[in-house]
Amino acid sequence: MSQRSCLSVILAAGEGTRMKSALPKVLHPVAGRAMVQHVIAAAKEAGIEDVALVIGHGADQVEKVLGAGNHTIHLQEKRLGTANATLAARDAIARGYDDILVLFGDTPLVDPSDLMAARKALSEGASIVVLGFEPENPTGYGRLLVRDGVLEAIREHKDCSPDELKISLCNSGMMAIRGDVALELLEAVENNNVKGEYYLTDLVEIARSKGLNTAVSLASVESALGVNSKIELAEVENIWQRKRRRTLMAAGVSMHAPETVFLSFDTEIGADTTLEPNVFFGPGVRVEDGVIIRAFSHIEGATIARGSEIGPFARLRPGAELAEKVKVGNFCEVKKAVVEKGAKINHLSYIGDAHIGAGSNIGAGTITCNYDGFNKHKTIIGESAFVGSNTSLVAPITLGNGAYVASGSVLTQDVPAGALAFGRARQEIKPERGSFLREKLSKAAAAKKKT
Repeated sequence: MSQRSCLSVILAAGEGTRMKSALPKVLHPVAGRAMVQHVIAAAKEAGIEDVALVIGHGADQVEKVLGAGNHTIHLQEKRLGTANATLAARDAIARGYDDILVLFGDTPLVDPSDLMAARKALSEGASIVVLGFEPENPTGYGRLLVRDGVLEAIREHKDCSPDELKISLCNSGMMAIRGDVALELLEAVENNNVKGEYYLTDLVEIARSKGLNTAVSLASVESALGVNSKIELAEVENIWQRKRRRTLMAAGVSMHAPETVFLSFDTEIGADTTLEPNVFFGPGVRVEDGVIIRAFSHIEGATIARGSEIGPFARLRPGAELAEKVKVGNFCEVKKAVVEKGAKINHLSYIGDAHIGAGSNIGAGTITCNYDGFNKHKTIIGESAFVGSNTSLVAPITLGNGAYVASGSVLTQDVPAGALAFGRARQEIKPERGSFLREKLSKAAAAKKKT
């Protein structure tokens, strides 16, 4: 089977009215990635070389999200059923693949192993292979009518006899077709039904009438789950998150409250890392071994090296690159900044567009003032520097190795290595003036109450 060529036709033209959204249905995200991108990824993992994406509603948006890639775009002008949608990719199908897999852009949990099993059935002599599944409640699903191991027909729920309604094997909608007969079978589908549409399910009986072998390949229930509403989207998200958490914990990641940790499709976390409750990972995060991420931290587009400690209540934004044994503490934000080994940003600080040298200490309330209203500017802090609390560093600015900045400073000029910098007004003390001011303000407040 590994040498058989394969095309995946992914149907993604539906409007998704039940989503109640201006966003095309297949672009709604699961784990930070559009549903249709999950399906494309599953096809690739199953060894499917090429993808033909059939789009319709919101075509421009779908193309923009997917961008360039190893897929072709095909437009379904009018929504006239699943067989009609599949034929929108006629040019791709006609290239002469051994296998054609018809998938759906709203089934983000489809398992690559189920796709591989369907392809295996094709290689063993079937011309049509329908991916079936067995839900707890089959109500509403089309039933697969199998006799002596042969799939004879697909019966829609509303058309089932009482005995057929007892069948638990249901139609997922996904189908594998032998490439050399795909166009012949698709073109034979007629629209003799109430809706006047062309249904992919008719291929089974058409194939049987031509003496071709048809079969069922059993898929998991999760593989077959389609998303048609925001409620179903949330249910699929929960399934994805639960599976991914279990995978990470099995690989050595500790989670105090797994159900409160949210991951993205590409989150990488090393062994012996500990995640406290309510940690959120956006796309593009890589965490090495032995990291501690404390509660209520939000991380996206960041890399965290081994032995570092983050949070609680920390935010790492895209471009944050933390070296080994870095500490980013409570209510700190780091964005587009490199923080070298052993540096500490402990409390209530914002570090953006910066480079922090190894072993440096950033005091509480420190801000890198990186934006002048038009452009971003960089702050560079050398190794083993000390920045006192409540300091504003107005970029562009450089602090040399071992520089020491007094608390409460506003610095606008570079500080040489080993130098001490003050950037604040001189303190003045006026004896008895405090008592005078307190008495004055007290009398004013009393007078205001009387009125």
